[in-house]
Amino acid sequence: MNLDHLVYATPDLAGTVAELRGRGIGLVPGGAHPGRGTRNHLAGLADGAYLEVIGPDPEQDAPDGPRWFGIDDLTAPRLVTWAIRVPDLGAARERSGAAGYPFGDELPMSRRRPDGALLSWSLAFPRQDGGVVPFLIDWQESPHPAESLPGGVTLVSLTGVHPDPGLVAGPLAALGAALTVVTGPGPRLEAVLATPGGEVVLR
Repeated sequence: MNLDHLVYATPDLAGTVAELRGRGIGLVPGGAHPGRGTRNHLAGLADGAYLEVIGPDPEQDAPDGPRWFGIDDLTAPRLVTWAIRVPDLGAARERSGAAGYPFGDELPMSRRRPDGALLSWSLAFPRQDGGVVPFLIDWQESPHPAESLPGGVTLVSLTGVHPDPGLVAGPLAALGAALTVVTGPGPRLEAVLATPGGEVVLR
């Protein structure tokens, strides 16, 4: 498994970023997602991974459809999903599909960093909802965001919760994702981060 990033979605990006900074997570501006109505802030998690905090972008018009990750329906921040980095998205989708766990279409994305550099990538979401099964991301020729992020925060653990862990065991195995999944009332993720100010738990 090659963890790429965690996605922490919020209805109030500025407020959530301020709250997490106050708890020792040194988030920096990432950039806007044109046409999606969102922007993000990022924090490095060591080992080439990062935390993405994403929410509505007040400088963009409302998108034609709903914002990704259920942002429009959120009333509080939530750790909504996670991503695995793959070197060839098409090949990864084929392997997972052959194992009986198809992913959705390949979706091209881009955003411009504050320094003007354009990042382009592709991703694919699993057909299974709930966020416990990760989505796939291929950064192609773009520099990886974690390369330019400050350190200081590490991921201590990532755990999945699901009413029937067996339902997600197959997709996770097909992806080589060694995620511990425990039984709980609804699908969700829980991450424990070590920061200079102590441990922070994101759910």
